[in-house]
Amino acid sequence: MKSPPFEYARAASVEEACALLSQHGDDAKVIAGGQSLVPMMAFRLLRPAWLIDINEIAALKFVAPQADAVRMGACTRQCDIQRDDALAASVPLLRQALAHVGHVQTRNRGTAGGSLVHADPSAELPLVAQILEARMTLRTKSGTRTLAAADFFEDAMTTSVAHDECLTDIAWPVWRDRKTGSAFTEISRRHGDFAIVAAAAQVAVDDDGTCTRAAFGVGGVAPIPTAFPALAQRLVGTHLEKETLREVAHDAAATLEPGTDTHASADYRRHLAGVLITRVLQSAYDDARSVR
Repeated sequence: MKSPPFEYARAASVEEACALLSQHGDDAKVIAGGQSLVPMMAFRLLRPAWLIDINEIAALKFVAPQADAVRMGACTRQCDIQRDDALAASVPLLRQALAHVGHVQTRNRGTAGGSLVHADPSAELPLVAQILEARMTLRTKSGTRTLAAADFFEDAMTTSVAHDECLTDIAWPVWRDRKTGSAFTEISRRHGDFAIVAAAAQVAVDDDGTCTRAAFGVGGVAPIPTAFPALAQRLVGTHLEKETLREVAHDAAATLEPGTDTHASADYRRHLAGVLITRVLQSAYDDARSVR
């Protein structure tokens, strides 16, 4: 299928992109990698009158380490994130998650910001953002604001980004604990398909193997990625014994109300969430303890 007719403008700067968004309002959509937007237009699920192309804006393509986070431009390609060894050392969940994103060809074009703004409930990067409590900076003609992931994602395919706002960068928090481990896994019908359920975890331990910090969550089972900070706190001070992991995973899965579709029933998704939470927490814990 072909998309409906639309007007096209290529922005040379963030300022120009914001001006165009302000001018055209709800009739405009930003395009970066286009790996989600273009197919949706082809299926007539979206009918923007204007496409504002931000691909040529160099200011939106960067990776900048800071004291407590790594800042990243919204147009940074997923393939560049995946290949960045320094970034993987600071925020390992990003590389682990990107291994499950589409295929090489889609990662060559897809951007970090595009995945976050698209906000697919099964997408990998929104799940990482939710677990790590990433912060997104949005810009308009008149100023900027920063939102935590918990405030950024509102519903399936829906974020707090206003019609005249452009996502400019993301701050991914860095855990400075010396012994930190992480894990990401998902179940899909085929490699590269959307996840039926995805799960991710990050764990820090002391030299005795006692958990000092933990975070975990799931995707594909709710309109937005779901993190469990209160349940993660129950793991602190433990050695993540198998029984503790099973109890925490069970309690997390019990709070979920997934839907049923042609790929999986609600009961199956809930069961799978518990299994995968247990798996990623164990893997992240083992990873953390292996650090010398």
